[in-house]
Amino acid sequence: MAKRPDFKSFKEEALKNAKVRKEYEALRSEFELIIEFIKARKLAKLSQAALAKKLKVTQPSIARLEGGGYATTSISKLSKVANALGCSLQVSLQAKKRN
Repeated sequence: MAKRPDFKSFKEEALKNAKVRKEYEALRSEFELIIEFIKARKLAKLSQAALAKKLKVTQPSIARLEGGGYATTSISKLSKVANALGCSLQVSLQAKKRN
């Protein structure tokens, strides 16, 4: 049986496909936000369960957020999560690259 590729190799191969690359780029800001929230939680030395308790929500709701559930989450809620992590949420607009 062939060895499964690691994620980096899989991602590089997948992004060679123009349709996959387009969808990936469309979700880039969400991926970056997920990474920032996870880094902040770990820096605060909080488990998902501990963060959930602080926010008076369930651990699965934190897992959903960290799994990419930001698209339907309000800025207000994201700000509360950031605050619980000792951070502030900043939202900005940036001009898109023109082709």
